[in-house]
This record gives sequence, C-alpha cells and structure tokens, in this order.
Amino acid sequence: MITKRIIPCLDVKNGRVVKGVNFEGLQDMADPVEMARYYNASGADELVFYDITASFEGRALFTDILTRVASEIFIPLTVGGGINTLEDFDRVLKCGADKVSVNSGALRDPDLIPAAARRYGNQCVVLSADVKRVNGQFRVFAKGGREDTGRDALDWIRWCVDHGAGEICLNSIDTDGVRTGFDLEMLDAVAARVNVPIIASGGAGKKEDFLELFHHKGIDAGLAAGIFHQKLLAIHDLKTYLNENGVEMRL
Repeated sequence: MITKRIIPCLDVKNGRVVKGVNFEGLQDMADPVEMARYYNASGADELVFYDITASFEGRALFTDILTRVASEIFIPLTVGGGINTLEDFDRVLKCGADKVSVNSGALRDPDLIPAAARRYGNQCVVLSADVKRVNGQFRVFAKGGREDTGRDALDWIRWCVDHGAGEICLNSIDTDGVRTGFDLEMLDAVAARVNVPIIASGGAGKKEDFLELFHHKGIDAGLAAGIFHQKLLAIHDLKTYLNENGVEMRL
C-alpha cells in the first residue's frame, strides 16, 4: 500500500506567510524560513511554497526567500507562483525546489507543460488548478483565483496530465479556508479522469476531514495551511490518528 502524504502549504506574499478564506482577506501569519524549519521538524512529508501574487503582479518569484527555505528543509519542496517559462523552472530548481507547480503560466501557454516534462521529467511538473463552481460547472481560475478563464476544469486537468503533468494539486476555491472539509465532489470528479497522484487542497478543519479524504479513491495527499500554521492540529498527531485508523502513513 502506498503511504499517504500530509503537506503544509506556505502562501507567501511580500516575504511573509499569509492565509485567507476563499482566496481573499489575507492575514499575516509568520516568517516562511522559520515556518519551513518548524514543518521539517514536525513530520511533514513535503512542503509547498507559493509566491501567491507573482502571477497577478506579473513578476518573477522571490528566489532569495525560496533559497533560504530550501536550505532549511530535508523533505521534498514544491514551488509555484510566476512560473511562465522553462527558464522559470530552471531558476526555482536551482534554488532547491524538487518539483515545480504551474498554473497561470500553463493557462497562457499550454505548451509549457509538455516542454517542461520533456526537459525535467513528468515527476517534476505539478499542475496546480484553482477551481470554483460557476453555474454548475467546475471552472479553472487564473492569477491566484482572481480571473475566471471560462475553461472547464476537468477537461483542462485531463489535457495537462495527457501532456506531461505528473501530479495534480487541486485547490478548491469554494472550500478554501472554510474548514468544513475537503471538496470531495470536486476531487472525485478529477480522480475519475486522471491516473496521476492528486493532492487535495482547501477545506481541512479537523483530523476527521483527512480520514474522510483518504477513503476516496485516487487521493494521495492532503494539503492544508491555516490549521497547521495556527497549531490547531499537529502534523505528528494527525499522522498517528490516521495510521491508527487504517491509513498508511510515514511516521
């Protein structure tokens, strides 16, 4: 049985970790380097670092902070935000990232996904999809959830996987920061269409939410931010609980 993964997420804006609800109302939380050090020591399986305003502001990702974060941890690091070209992939990988997450950049230039997969391998290319319900349809949003692309999310995700994305990070805007549980309907719809690992993001509020999540086929990892940052749930306690309830975890 493949072990499931617990992944904290650092949403970074102006050099600080922030957290909002439904992608809005961002509150300052902590220093990303200190937080990375804390998660590395507390049993996280991986870490995700998003420069959340890079795409919206049309600039490159903050590599100085990223380099410091990468130097503090010994778990896989996925990095996203402002990834628009193969040069951007190159830059963040050289800073210490293990995987690169693409979202707005791939929506602008879909060829980025197959080009990156050819150069770095599928395992390095993570499609991050910000998805929200619009008139009963799952729609892809760009620029940190600010812009409705009009694209059907399920078709887009399937296309990206067919063309080289080796992992999906599915961010439900509808459940982001609400803490009422993961968006299982959305996750099931995606899992039925792809056969690569899926990271579920948005909605975690308690340990039972993760247990329910991992009962759903095709979900490999649970990602959360606020409940871990505010120490409402300790990762080691969560993994022990899941293990005791039949979910294979790396303890």
